[in-house]
Amino acid sequence: MAAKVDMELCAGCGRCVDVCPANAIEIRDGKAHVDVETCVECGLCVGECPAVAIQLG
Repeated sequence: MAAKVDMELCAGCGRCVDVCPANAIEIRDGKAHVDVETCVECGLCVGECPAVAIQLG
Protein backbone atom coordinates (compact mmCIF):
# COMPACT_ATOMS: atom_id res chain seq x y z
CA MET A 1 0.00 0.00 0.00
CA ALA A 2 1.13 3.53 -0.70
CA ALA A 3 2.69 5.81 1.88
CA LYS A 4 0.29 7.81 4.02
CA VAL A 5 1.05 11.10 5.72
CA ASP A 6 -0.35 12.08 9.10
CA MET A 7 -1.05 15.76 8.42
CA GLU A 8 -1.07 16.61 12.12
CA LEU A 9 2.51 15.36 12.52
CA CYS A 10 3.94 16.51 9.17
CA ALA A 11 6.19 19.56 9.50
CA GLY A 12 6.57 20.02 5.75
CA CYS A 13 10.36 19.77 5.87
CA GLY A 14 10.57 18.13 2.43
CA ARG A 15 13.05 15.40 3.34
CA CYS A 16 10.61 12.78 2.05
CA VAL A 17 10.39 14.61 -1.28
CA ASP A 18 14.18 14.54 -1.61
CA VAL A 19 14.47 10.75 -1.10
CA CYS A 20 11.45 9.56 -3.09
CA PRO A 21 12.77 7.68 -6.15
CA ALA A 22 9.36 7.81 -7.86
CA ASN A 23 8.83 11.56 -7.35
CA ALA A 24 5.50 10.66 -5.76
CA ILE A 25 5.63 13.21 -2.94
CA GLU A 26 5.22 16.96 -3.06
CA ILE A 27 4.82 19.70 -0.49
CA ARG A 28 1.49 21.50 -0.80
CA ASP A 29 0.19 24.03 1.70
CA GLY A 30 3.15 23.24 3.95
CA LYS A 31 2.48 19.49 4.16
CA ALA A 32 3.68 16.39 2.29
CA HIS A 33 1.20 14.83 -0.11
CA VAL A 34 1.71 11.39 -1.67
CA ASP A 35 0.44 10.51 -5.15
CA VAL A 36 -0.79 6.98 -4.45
CA GLU A 37 -0.76 6.11 -8.14
CA THR A 38 2.95 6.94 -8.43
CA CYS A 39 4.18 5.64 -5.05
CA VAL A 40 6.26 2.45 -5.42
CA GLU A 41 5.96 1.57 -1.71
CA CYS A 42 9.73 1.51 -1.14
CA GLY A 43 9.52 3.02 2.37
CA LEU A 44 12.45 5.42 1.98
CA CYS A 45 10.24 8.33 3.00
CA VAL A 46 9.20 6.52 6.18
CA GLY A 47 12.79 6.24 7.39
CA GLU A 48 13.65 9.80 6.38
CA CYS A 49 10.78 11.56 8.16
CA PRO A 50 12.04 13.19 11.39
CA ALA A 51 8.46 13.74 12.60
CA VAL A 52 7.48 10.07 12.09
CA ALA A 53 4.52 11.35 10.05
CA ILE A 54 4.69 8.81 7.21
CA GLN A 55 3.72 5.14 7.24
CA LEU A 56 3.22 2.49 4.60
CA GLY A 57 -0.20 0.98 4.41
